[in-house]
Amino acid sequence: MGVETMSALVAQAGDEDPLRALAAVAELQREVHRTEATVVRRARVGGATWEQIAAALGVTRQAVHKRYGGSRFGRG
Repeated sequence: MGVETMSALVAQAGDEDPLRALAAVAELQREVHRTEATVVRRARVGGATWEQIAAALGVTRQAVHKRYGGSRFGRG
């Protein structure tokens, strides 16, 4: 998803119709989770430790490892 689409969703999240706003927020959340997973994978492949990734995300190492600890995120 590109910046323009994300910007449009942010604008829609401010819609006066709460159901349209909620739908936009839900799509933004899905995109944020997809983007986070991609960046975590890139960080692991680039040699970042779980501790470094956790610090960047503001969570514990255990939390980030539980969410992303599978082999698909590189280096176990």
